[in-house]
Amino acid sequence: MKRRNFLQTAALTGVIPLCTGGSSNSIPPLGPTPPLSASEQEAIATALGKKGTYNEAQATYSVPLPRNDLNVMVKGVPVPIPFGFGGWVAFKKTLDGKQTVMMSDTVLLEAEVNPLIDATHAAGLEVGAIHNHFFYEQPRIVYMHLHGMGQTADLARKYTQAIANTKLLPGVATPANQPGSAATPNQAAQSGNNATPTPQSTTPTGKELFDLPALDELVKYKGVVNGPTYKYTVGRDDVQIIAMGTDMTAAIGLNSWASLAGKQEDAHMAGDIAMLEGEVNAVVRALRDHQLEVVALHHHMLGEQPRTVFLHYYGRGAAVKLAKGFRAALDQLGKGGSMKH
Repeated sequence: MKRRNFLQTAALTGVIPLCTGGSSNSIPPLGPTPPLSASEQEAIATALGKKGTYNEAQATYSVPLPRNDLNVMVKGVPVPIPFGFGGWVAFKKTLDGKQTVMMSDTVLLEAEVNPLIDATHAAGLEVGAIHNHFFYEQPRIVYMHLHGMGQTADLARKYTQAIANTKLLPGVATPANQPGSAATPNQAAQSGNNATPTPQSTTPTGKELFDLPALDELVKYKGVVNGPTYKYTVGRDDVQIIAMGTDMTAAIGLNSWASLAGKQEDAHMAGDIAMLEGEVNAVVRALRDHQLEVVALHHHMLGEQPRTVFLHYYGRGAAVKLAKGFRAALDQLGKGGSMKH
């Protein structure tokens, strides 16, 4: 559904559906999202003990929470943490500006899942989803989405309380896990909410490992180099997704992405496609036609309108071939498809 059509429908029905969290059912203003103030941004950084990046265009403050303490292999091959094992938390105002919404994707080992569920509920926040992003990974990695609504500083304190006993929080994790420097504004703007700063080293970066101009020409977007990886993040500007009274955009988790690791002729690709219900099977077919493996199909949010489905995929081979598969999946979006059954 186009942004304009969705807003017209909302106006006619007199309600924009919200997730649980205690906001009114009246229509928020349909203008741009009010910004987070400098003091609100500082309150988030103070609560977490780590500075993030403010994406002014999307009015979203995000903090990367990578699991650099982990050593992950996919199909027996070591892969870098920025390939797909970076968590995040993001804060954004509701459209009426009265409250702030927090969304987070956390990267966990199996034994860490239920303790974090309990801590999340004890802090007054909610769990939105628990699922995989990969097949074949060792150790097994689980992704848990958390959300909440309230005043910015209080919400940041609640989130910090929830993750206090995990390795997501700076100071609790191993020293290398949470580098204190935030992503550059350019990284954050391009990579949505998943920018995961990597400590500098002599290891070749994605710029040396991949033919970036050739890949960009195929994908029709420019990606971001993050250590030995190269990542594309693409928002859904053709639709407006509302959850908890907030405009969901790329910087707060509403995006499709593709991450490359390895090298040009022997690459891994993992990613996620954000779809409306009617787009799901067209995307599945496009990925399978390009020999990319579908590894998960699920939700990330609760109560969003229109309903949004996320598909995770994985592939191994020449980077050009993998990029063609990602582009083919993107080509299925925004066509106004519907379910056949």
